[in-house]
Amino acid sequence: MSAAGGVARAAERAVLHDCEALQLFTKNNARWIGKPLADDDVRRFREIVDQSGLRPAVSHASYLINLAAPAGGLRERSIAALVDELERASLLGLDGVVIHPGVAAADATEEQALTLVAGALLEAFARGSGGVPILLEHTAGQGRSIGYRFEHLASILEQLGRSDRVGVCLDTCHVLASGYDISTDAGYDDVIRQFDRTVGLDRLRVLHANDSKRPLGSRVDRHEHIGQGHVGVETFQRLLHDSRLAHLAMVIETMKTPGICDSPKGAVFDPLDAMNLGRLRDLRDAPH
Repeated sequence: MSAAGGVARAAERAVLHDCEALQLFTKNNARWIGKPLADDDVRRFREIVDQSGLRPAVSHASYLINLAAPAGGLRERSIAALVDELERASLLGLDGVVIHPGVAAADATEEQALTLVAGALLEAFARGSGGVPILLEHTAGQGRSIGYRFEHLASILEQLGRSDRVGVCLDTCHVLASGYDISTDAGYDDVIRQFDRTVGLDRLRVLHANDSKRPLGSRVDRHEHIGQGHVGVETFQRLLHDSRLAHLAMVIETMKTPGICDSPKGAVFDPLDAMNLGRLRDLRDAPH
């Protein structure tokens, strides 16, 4: 949900749409460091979340951050921005900060990039950024992006001593686009088993429920409305009725109605959000 007008607006928008969980940006996503959060806005946000039971409530870190950047200005700005994200999340009482692992430099191997990510996370934690967990998001693998293989996530976790401060977020669009076929019964079960063997289902903290405009293995991150892309209705039905994942929240990152999601009027009902939420609820509530 958009935080235009203040973070409390994001919670208001979630309540308006009968959401059960929430993800938001806690600052302008195009800036490295955001303006300080106003005390009244923080207090109102926490009040709405507590009263409505919106849990988990997580933020998504800025896309500017590149934890795989080598030593230099970009790396320092990325670590400082992550510390800022964690401090803001701590103020808001959030359950995690979702972040893409990063983009490898042209002259770096994936292994080197993964080591740089682990080092950046350790540095951020050392700067006293509170106890909010980092949730590494599995990526579609566009360009030089890392994190598109389960082994990448496992490597980062191992280098961090499998710290409790680090979990994982799986995105259904990214999983399919990166080459894991979850579109069939057998393929879906095999992928979940692969993830459990490699990373561990105990590390999975939240799911991003997005269909994909592009096919299996495209390595292109383009979200589509639920049931209208290559992930397909059947896959979401499998997810929603998978006892191994029943405790997890699904966050939807599909296209919103233009001009509504950040309306200056505050929380305004968005028919596209309602459509996608409704499709998932119908699938969840249907006999299986």
